[in-house]
Parts: sequence; structure tokens; C-alpha cells
Amino acid sequence: MRSQVAEKFSDFFEKWMSQLEHLLQLLVIVSKMKVSNSEETSSYSYTSIINKLTSHHKEYYKFKWALAHDDILSFFSAPIWLTPLENAHLWVTGWKPSMAFRLVESLRRGGSGTGLSLVGLTDEQAKKIEGLRGRMKAEEDRVEREMERLQVSVADRKTVEMVRLEKQGGNEAVKVVEGGLEKVMKMADCVRLKTLKGLLDILSPMQGVDFLAYEAMVEIRVRKLGKLERRRRLMM
Repeated sequence: MRSQVAEKFSDFFEKWMSQLEHLLQLLVIVSKMKVSNSEETSSYSYTSIINKLTSHHKEYYKFKWALAHDDILSFFSAPIWLTPLENAHLWVTGWKPSMAFRLVESLRRGGSGTGLSLVGLTDEQAKKIEGLRGRMKAEEDRVEREMERLQVSVADRKTVEMVRLEKQGGNEAVKVVEGGLEKVMKMADCVRLKTLKGLLDILSPMQGVDFLAYEAMVEIRVRKLGKLERRRRLMM
């Protein structure tokens, strides 16, 4: 049975992804300006669109945290707003921070024919990114240790459903588990946000635009593939 929180977040997420597609179009347009506009004008445009993207991400986490406080289990039990493909790549209710560094590496190799690139990354930037990668990996490990302490597996739907059933029975111990899950979710989200901010602080505004565009492309592509796969299964 779908909870009201799950239904509400599903509506929000669909709209949020639609807005992300619109912002991606702007990112691509601004990215192309690097060969057509003056450096001063381009720098202003890069910073402006980066601010729009970061605000969009902050809006997501603000809404997520507000609803998760009322029903944290909906965010751990194979979220209904995600496709099976998206759920298969889920790490503590969201994307794994180390994925962002894999995207950077892909962009350094040319961005897989997307027209986006971080080929111009300097040695100093690369060194800073490696340092950030190490720090964020340590924080990922800390989040995973906390999950282990709670003895709840993110991929174990049965465990979460058992907690949900116990909650309906008024078990006080469940409140402790829920509080722990909410804490771990916020820890993971903070690592995601710190990773994003850390990379944007290292990259130039122009590079930041290409990185954010590539990240959005991947997220949108996975979602579309997931929806296509789900439709095919329903037709079988």
C-alpha cells in the first residue's frame, strides 16, 4: 500500500525531473557559448546557470528531508517514484558520491561523444579532485558503517517492510530504528552535497557547467531507460 508521503514525493519528483530536463537544455546552450561569446559574458552565464542547478538540487533535498521525517521507510523500501533500474543503482536513498568522480574521469576522456569535456583539467585540479575523492570515500564508509550498526540493509526490502508492520502495531523500538534511518539518510545526503560543492569549487565555471550537464544527462538517461524497460515488462 502506498503511503501519502510516497504519493506526494512521487508527484514532486516527476516535476523535479521535468525541470531538470529544462535546465539541462540551458546547460547545453551555455556550454556552447564558450566558443561564441566573450570570456566575461560567458563567465557570468556559467555562474548563473550553475547557481540555478545547485538551487534545484537544494530544493530536492529540502523537500525530501521534510517528507522523510514523516515516513522515512518510503525512502528505503524500493521508492515507488523510481524505476527498477534506478532502484538497482540506489545507495542509501540516492546516488553514490563516488559516481561523481567516475563522471569526471569520463569527461576527462572526452565525455563519450556528448560534446562536453574536462580535457583541459590542470594537474593541480586533478590533484585536488583526488584529495576530495579520498575524503568523500572515507565519509561513504562512515555512512555504510552506520547502516551496518543499525543492521538494516538498503537492498533488503523485507527488513524495511517488517519495520513498517511493527510501526503499525505501535512498537516504540521502531521509532528508534526510524530515527536511525533518518540520520543515516541525512548523512548520505550531506556527503552527496559536499561532493557536488567540492567539485564545483575545484572546477572553473566553464568546467562546472559541463560537469553538471553530464551529470544531468546521465540521470535523465537512466530514468528514461528504466521507464522503457518497465513498459516492456508490462507488455510481456
